[in-house]
Amino acid sequence: MKSNLLQAFVVVCFILLSFAPPPSYSISDGRILVNMTLVQNASAFGAYCLDGSLPGYHLHRGFGAGARNWLLQFEGGGWCNDIQSCSERALTRRGSTRYMSKLEVFSGILSSNASLNPDFYNWNRVKIRYCDGGSFSGDAKFDNGTSLLYFRGQRIWQAIIHDLLPRGLGQAKKALLSGCSAGGLASFLHCDNFSSYLQRTASVKCLSDAGFFLDERDITLNHTARSFYEDLITLHGIGSNLNKNCTSSHYYPVQCFFPQYVLAYTRTPFFVLNTAYDVYQFHHNLVPPSADPRGHWSHCKLNPLACNPGQINILQGFRRDMLAALSSFYHNSTRGGMFINSCFAHCQSESQDTWFADDSPRINGKTISEAVGDWYFGRRRRMNKQIDCAYPCDKTCHNLIG
Repeated sequence: MKSNLLQAFVVVCFILLSFAPPPSYSISDGRILVNMTLVQNASAFGAYCLDGSLPGYHLHRGFGAGARNWLLQFEGGGWCNDIQSCSERALTRRGSTRYMSKLEVFSGILSSNASLNPDFYNWNRVKIRYCDGGSFSGDAKFDNGTSLLYFRGQRIWQAIIHDLLPRGLGQAKKALLSGCSAGGLASFLHCDNFSSYLQRTASVKCLSDAGFFLDERDITLNHTARSFYEDLITLHGIGSNLNKNCTSSHYYPVQCFFPQYVLAYTRTPFFVLNTAYDVYQFHHNLVPPSADPRGHWSHCKLNPLACNPGQINILQGFRRDMLAALSSFYHNSTRGGMFINSCFAHCQSESQDTWFADDSPRINGKTISEAVGDWYFGRRRRMNKQIDCAYPCDKTCHNLIG
């Protein structure tokens, strides 16, 4: 009898362990692999990825002095703005947790190594997986009887926040909402809403990495970026979720999807991390394939050293427009921070070599990690807004073209 009970107990334990999430694993260079958590209660919010799968995130617990501090990082990955591209995306890791890696590398701003991430290493760090194709801001559904797509980014955001609140986020003393690329744009869109979920005594701030997408004409003077986002907003049902103060002003709704317009209405302290020659915007918005059918820019896109003087002049104009769009923030925001370097790159907070390393990019000798930390903790307040000199003066860049 005892033998049968023991065997039954072992079987039950094996079954339970087979469904339990694996622990985090340490790998080389201080990085860790963190297991995915699916939001089991997401259906109560109507929160689904494009294909109907449950949304997810990766959480690595804080410890010591950081046990009550939280850093949330939106994953990036572009957008889809029509049924065809969204249907294709739904069959990939960009539109479904079914196709995502269940273990995710935490490095850079997510690292748990004090020597690699000195200010946030012991915080609760969360990577929010991106599977809606609309910067976590849509609320619509497409169903023509044969195809079903969920554009539920706004609900995914709400479901994940409500899943994290009882896990300790609700008692956070310090919090930072960040993101890269499309996730960096999500930081602009959700910053004040994030603050509203936390205690009034909490120190809450936001950071966007490579998310300052400009409302810029391309080289043929077409509004390529604006047209793309107009279709995106319509398809995903984003309009009603945009900043109300922005949309009730003299701006068109699509303009309030661009950070340069919505930033003025953001109450929560914000840090803008961007390159002045962001390669995503360079390749897709400034010189999209439709504007360069003969490929005159192909070599320049692969290597800035191959750009001719006319192309460099256009790129310098893009930089001037970015700085002009940030001018009011630079001069008037007393609680804001900024690190605008002159590298050809896209996303610099999640990679260790660009976040904090011996050869990391610097402005006035300061790394990105040091600039963000100084801003968040109120150190060296006069140095919280760093703007690099124009290309090619910066010799610390990690140019990521090609």
